[in-house]
Amino acid sequence: MANDYFIYHSIPDMDVIGGIVDLHQSIFGISHDLIHKMANKPQLFVIIAMDGKNIIGYKIGYAIDQNKFYSWLGGVDAKYRKHGIATKLMDMQHQYLREEGYKVVRTKTMNKWRGMLLLNIKNGFDVIDTYRDEKGIHKIILEKSLIT
Repeated sequence: MANDYFIYHSIPDMDVIGGIVDLHQSIFGISHDLIHKMANKPQLFVIIAMDGKNIIGYKIGYAIDQNKFYSWLGGVDAKYRKHGIATKLMDMQHQYLREEGYKVVRTKTMNKWRGMLLLNIKNGFDVIDTYRDEKGIHKIILEKSLIT
């Protein structure tokens, strides 16, 4: 499957943002003021996957500090899963992070997102901690060293 991938070093234009918000809503059922939250993240980095004019996947992250990056949000349209899109988005993100001198990438997930949990583990992430958030939802914190 030949898709196009685009990188943004800040908030993308409103057409792209609208597509990301729509896809995020379809995957997670919520969008909770995503645009405002993105605007407040330091050194925002966004990658999208497109099939023609349709956004079919995205990965969003931001700097925690000069050495650590947080891979915050991402997803792939259900109709396009199992075609390597999430892996390609992750690979592109990690390549950029290495080029920018980051040493570690961190992410969080939940047991209900097992596909993402397994993808992270298969791609070198280690579970470093777990906790329950203020709503009592169990979260899994993972990190990967970017030093090769």
